[in-house]
Amino acid sequence: MIDAAAAGGFDAIDLRVIGPPGVAPIAPVAGNEALVAAIRHRLAATGIGIFSATGIWLAPDFAVAQVERAMAVAAELGASHCLAAGYDPDRPRLVANFAALCQAAARLGLGIALEFMPYIEVKTIADAAGVLDEAAQPNAGLVIDALHLARSGGTPAEVAAIERERIAYVQLCDAPLVKPPELAPREESLRHRLYPGEGELPLFDLMAALPREVTIDVEAPCAADAHLPFAERARRAGDATRRFLAAYRGARV
Repeated sequence: MIDAAAAGGFDAIDLRVIGPPGVAPIAPVAGNEALVAAIRHRLAATGIGIFSATGIWLAPDFAVAQVERAMAVAAELGASHCLAAGYDPDRPRLVANFAALCQAAARLGLGIALEFMPYIEVKTIADAAGVLDEAAQPNAGLVIDALHLARSGGTPAEVAAIERERIAYVQLCDAPLVKPPELAPREESLRHRLYPGEGELPLFDLMAALPREVTIDVEAPCAADAHLPFAERARRAGDATRRFLAAYRGARV
């Protein structure tokens, strides 16, 4: 991933340190000193940084102790945020666990970026903002995923209404305006996105609603390119994103 990011002309990566529920296990990072050393070496060799670490799943049985070691590794490698997602239908428990997570992260100098997705318990931008309000932690922020915003019925106007300091970063991609009926929401999210500027989402309006200094995380797994080497996929994603940003800047002049 680090080498692919360099090939694609990116500045940094979102390093997965914890696997999501229901998928194949990831290579364990926390506790694997040889792997951590190799990651640090490749970061130094390529000039790539780590801006965030993914992902902490706030399930009913969540406990901060489960993720403290992974968060410490993320902080050691230079991440500024860890991403979290809410899978717990018990709202008071979810909020309490989120607040405890933020407090543990703060001790490591990390922020917690909460992502909403229409197929989990924290489904909308309003849901996620409510969690932040209830938890009341200064190092908590929102992740604005372009696809999840659209598929949950959200709008760029809702993003514009969020206080700038509460937006941790944006996950940029594109898609048809309406979800293809044959795709389940999670399947579309994980495998069937388009590169920025190659679909129909109102991305210019979204960009205009975001803080000018926002970090852009390109999350665009494109099924048509899934067979290509990682470096080539990263080049295509990077080239498409730069074309999109140039077009956006041109439209703003």
